[in-house]
Amino acid sequence: MEAQNDKPSETSDLIEKEQEVQHLNNPVDISVKPIVKQYLGEVKKVKKEGNRFYFSDGDARVEIRVVSDEIIRVRLAPHGVFLDDFSYAVPEVDQKVSVFKMQEHDDHYTVSTHSVTCKIEKANFHISFHDNITNVMMVDEANSMHWEENVDFGGYYIYATKKCHPEENFFGLGDKSGNFNLRGRRFENWNTDAYSFGWNQDPLYRTIPFYIGLHNQAAYGIFFDNTFKSYFDFGSEDVNKTSFWADGGELQYYYIHGPHIMDVVKRYATLTGTHPMPPKWTLGYQQCRWSYYPEAKVKEIARQFRERKIPCDAIYLDIDYMDGYRCFTWNKKYFPDPPKMIKELSDDGFKTVVMIDPGIKVDDDYWVFKEGKEKRFFCRRSDDYYMEGHVWPGRCQFPDFTNPKVRTWWGNLYKELVDMGVAGFWNDMNEPAVFGSGTFPNDVRHNYDGYRGSHRKAHNVYGMQMVRSTYEGLKKLMRNKRPFTITRAGYSGMQRYASVWTGDNIATWEHLKIGNIQCQRLSVSGVPFCGTDIGGFSGEPDGELFTRWIQLGTFSPFMRAHSAGDTAEREPWSFGEFFENINRKFIELRYRLMPYLYSVFWEHHRYGFPILRPLVMLEQENISNSFRQDEFCYGDKLLICPVLEQGAISRKVYLPKGTWYNFWTNEILEGGNEYTVDAKIDSMPMFVRAGSVLPEYPVMQYVDEKSITEVVLNIYHSDYEVNSYMYEDHGDTFAYEQDIYLEKKFTVKGDMQAIKVNQRIEGLYTPNYELYVCNVIGVKFQVKKIMIDNKEITDFYTDDQYVLHFKCNKNFSQIQILSL
Repeated sequence: MEAQNDKPSETSDLIEKEQEVQHLNNPVDISVKPIVKQYLGEVKKVKKEGNRFYFSDGDARVEIRVVSDEIIRVRLAPHGVFLDDFSYAVPEVDQKVSVFKMQEHDDHYTVSTHSVTCKIEKANFHISFHDNITNVMMVDEANSMHWEENVDFGGYYIYATKKCHPEENFFGLGDKSGNFNLRGRRFENWNTDAYSFGWNQDPLYRTIPFYIGLHNQAAYGIFFDNTFKSYFDFGSEDVNKTSFWADGGELQYYYIHGPHIMDVVKRYATLTGTHPMPPKWTLGYQQCRWSYYPEAKVKEIARQFRERKIPCDAIYLDIDYMDGYRCFTWNKKYFPDPPKMIKELSDDGFKTVVMIDPGIKVDDDYWVFKEGKEKRFFCRRSDDYYMEGHVWPGRCQFPDFTNPKVRTWWGNLYKELVDMGVAGFWNDMNEPAVFGSGTFPNDVRHNYDGYRGSHRKAHNVYGMQMVRSTYEGLKKLMRNKRPFTITRAGYSGMQRYASVWTGDNIATWEHLKIGNIQCQRLSVSGVPFCGTDIGGFSGEPDGELFTRWIQLGTFSPFMRAHSAGDTAEREPWSFGEFFENINRKFIELRYRLMPYLYSVFWEHHRYGFPILRPLVMLEQENISNSFRQDEFCYGDKLLICPVLEQGAISRKVYLPKGTWYNFWTNEILEGGNEYTVDAKIDSMPMFVRAGSVLPEYPVMQYVDEKSITEVVLNIYHSDYEVNSYMYEDHGDTFAYEQDIYLEKKFTVKGDMQAIKVNQRIEGLYTPNYELYVCNVIGVKFQVKKIMIDNKEITDFYTDDQYVLHFKCNKNFSQIQILSL
């Protein structure tokens, strides 16, 4: 493939030959440097070491490592010497493997588990992956794995090219704008401060070199664990080829077997990790602006929320709360008594979240700079000068977060803010961004946890390691309380430490669409806790656009409104009473559904399920779903169909196979079909999967404002068996790691004469409430009797919407609703 920035191209063979001829005809012209591609030859040697198999052509070596029954790693050492096996993305490579073996055949070798076979051709070293039925999942193109010497920096440019099947489609890569399906596009991974980015603009803020391929109704994944600037081409240069390559490092990728997209995403999570359970309040609505100051303004915003009865859990302080933008300081003119203000906000149910950037002002009277300088914790360039650049405070130096000692130091710097009561921390500008130059020069050196590297190697992990140091420091300082951190930049595995937002977007309908797709893409790329700047960071939304964004944000895992200081203020009430009432309705809906949203997060944390699930994940056998990108499921029970067109009062929706209920009207619709549904400004199409048990809390102005005395269970009839989960714990501690939680599994199945609801409970947590309020929707018969654990109850009724209502003990094992 053609590499950018004057790097070699897969289609440059003719040019290379011309250069070589020029060089021979003009031997004194040293400016002409022939490009020399090097390829693997015939397999000559094979060696086995445990779960690792080494194949060599006499010079280069390829390692095939059986990671698990469904994951195989491939590494290339151009001259037989591998780099140290270290990854920020994958803390531990090896997982449990049931059985594996290597076999030699006439013209190839195979390394197999009970799920997948890796085939290595003897003659040309081509590698392919097969399921253990008949399907070829992925196969090398001619001269697939190859490399070129990097004479300027040492090491190699490394490449891999695979065949692109005619109807193959691709998904993932995390932080990319444009269509959800990646087919036909080329991408670059280099974390970039992409202010007011546009449709198809690339690169953006984060690097997640993981994609999913889907063809013949079967899926696989590729994780190219390389932190250098990397590239992906999905049939852009050549419709028959998919390629990935990098400007340095090692050709190292994981093949992740499906066959379902969900399988691939869950197995990727076993490599790079899942998000820890967040504090429950972080799933509430959050309000931000660059910037709310002085203190009186912050208090006024808080007062408006409470007086207007619009739920809100957090208010943010952007960089203007600092003294001259110096991190870990306060501007005492704007905030004369921070602990008092934070306590007053807390007493009214608001958490305070503040921003911290990596740039530390060069100022010998500034204690953070003085400490970092004395400890030699700031990044240095190749000639030993400190790396300096201008950001918000002026001339700054930057901590090397790839140094474990620096991470420990940085984490401890949060102590005073934590002691004041600050509840969350937002790490911004950590691509790293530098005014003028964009980022650090290539020659900046990094510790890289003892494995050393230039900024070419460390750039894409800099933000991840910054927020890692923040998270790990807070975890110690806050003792058993869960930290809340946000990062703008990151690399695969960042989800172990932080939530993300999609960056500095624009108040346009196009950006509403971009944000919807970005969050789905991040979710299937292993980053579940994501959201957009509701309303757009720059530009001016009108009331309709802001309200449609609130509706989408209600079903974004991270729900925060944010705007730039040179724009009009945009709180939920900023566009008049008509829009305020609709915004309140949807924010209240989020709080009502809090037990469901929290339970879906648990399913991600414990089992690796993505929170947002695009239609292609729900029904990958339907080729049309590879191109549907507006709708998504939140968890597996709620289908969300956001309205993304100005002036729309209806929209088309596709319902996956099965039975669905209209969330607002309880109308029953059969899936596998498209429908045109109402979508007036005060509504957004939503559907509930038949058989679901959807738990609900009373509306609160902030999470845990009220003690829960009853939990509503909305039970949707189904004539086939459906499982639902509800998760509960303390909401802000790590006690769940010692099984202090409850995981409740509900099973629903009905017919024309009866409905059965079973409950199974796991865990040691004890909630305060004792009763469920059960609302059974879609009952197809006249109810004559309800039995709860073989005891009949008589206190039930059916309303004029044909919804059955009754109460029962929270610990029931079985409910039988009977017509007899």
